[in-house]
Amino acid sequence: MYTHKKQIEKSGVAAADAKKAIIMLHGRGATAQSISSLQKYLTLENTIVYAPQATNNSWYPYSFLAPEEDNQPALDSALSLIAEIVEEIKGLGIPASEIYFLGFSQGACLSLEYVARKGMRYGGVVAFTGGLIGEQLDPENYSGDLQSTPVLITTGDPDNHVPLSRVEQSVALLEKMNGKVDLKVYKGRMHTIQSEEIQLANELVFNSRH
Repeated sequence: MYTHKKQIEKSGVAAADAKKAIIMLHGRGATAQSISSLQKYLTLENTIVYAPQATNNSWYPYSFLAPEEDNQPALDSALSLIAEIVEEIKGLGIPASEIYFLGFSQGACLSLEYVARKGMRYGGVVAFTGGLIGEQLDPENYSGDLQSTPVLITTGDPDNHVPLSRVEQSVALLEKMNGKVDLKVYKGRMHTIQSEEIQLANELVFNSRH
């Protein structure tokens, strides 16, 4: 089992010029560079981009539906790494309400899990094919108030890695926490990110006035 080294690819605007920040989390087997490359399609003005690299190219070893203890210590280490990045961003003078999260697949699951465990007003969350983590969802893991944080979750149906039932459970829990959640389900879509999903992210999260 493993924990994560702090390896972060930073891009976007310089820290001194940043008014917003985004944390971009790659999927299993992918890289920080691969998820960071999406930024050219996103409306990210005045935004510094943080793309951490998972050790072994995986945020946790097993399915997100495995018992949580099976994915330890990697899962807790990944969540701690995000928390460190959030603190670094706040140290730049950027408040939580201007911090955004975006992830694909495993990175989408991790984004949702972090935000639900640390419920507060964020800039927004984009989860391209993901849901909250664990064999069963334990509501006691999630607390706080998302205060209408825009959350976009997109997924295929069926998806080989992420069942729609878990996505729907995750939406319900995030809505209970006062997240402003949009779910878009694409029938028969492969495990990928379509250009329409990126357009939705721009419309509903990055261009939303809040």
